[in-house]
Amino acid sequence: MPVEIKSSERVDTLKVSGFKVIQEEKRFCFGIDAVLLSDFVSTGRNEKICDLGTGTGIIPFLLAAKNQSLKIDALEIQTESCDMAKRSVCLNKLEDRINIVEGDIKTACRYFEKNTYDVVTSNPPYMIAGHGEGNGNDEKTIARHEVLCTLDDVVRSSSELLKSQGRFYMIHKPFRLAEIISVMMKYKLEPKRMRLCYPYVDKEPTMVLIEGVKCAKSQIKIEPPLIVYEKSGGYTKEVQEIYSR
Repeated sequence: MPVEIKSSERVDTLKVSGFKVIQEEKRFCFGIDAVLLSDFVSTGRNEKICDLGTGTGIIPFLLAAKNQSLKIDALEIQTESCDMAKRSVCLNKLEDRINIVEGDIKTACRYFEKNTYDVVTSNPPYMIAGHGEGNGNDEKTIARHEVLCTLDDVVRSSSELLKSQGRFYMIHKPFRLAEIISVMMKYKLEPKRMRLCYPYVDKEPTMVLIEGVKCAKSQIKIEPPLIVYEKSGGYTKEVQEIYSR
């Protein structure tokens, strides 16, 4: 049966895999942060993955392209985004590999079994509720601001889903780094690897990639900085390689 594409939607093709993702301009479309996060994630053969706040499913699709043995569950609270993600799964014939569920991050364990996942990923809302919000309940505001869930909700639910020594991966804003580390340690996700992402070599970082391991010993590796753009405005060689991967 053909997959429905609504008149307000577009279909974007991921160059590296050929997977197609249904999106809609008025909603939150994926950007470079999802691409950088999926590249930062390390997965093994036949591992069980959960993506919290999946939007239209971009991270599951990128991870599925990167490792064909993965089984991926994904959770999204916004009905329309969840519907687009489900139709994208059908469009790519990935029903046996990716499972999209509509639900709330705060109660993720209602939908998925506790202590069973090897990896949990999240590209959560970055901004504290009330900071520069437009319409408090529109789709883009919900994606960008902590309207429906907080950093604490994301990290707590991730820890509950992960098995011991399971890995948590997140991309967030550096200005909240102290809070991020504090909340991760509160829920026994020991920060193990971190990388700061800079728009230009002479600018302050605008994103941070972080990996935590559940119930691990204390030791963190700070990776070399990732510079996104050359002075000319084009992507750096490393970012071009990330996209090609």
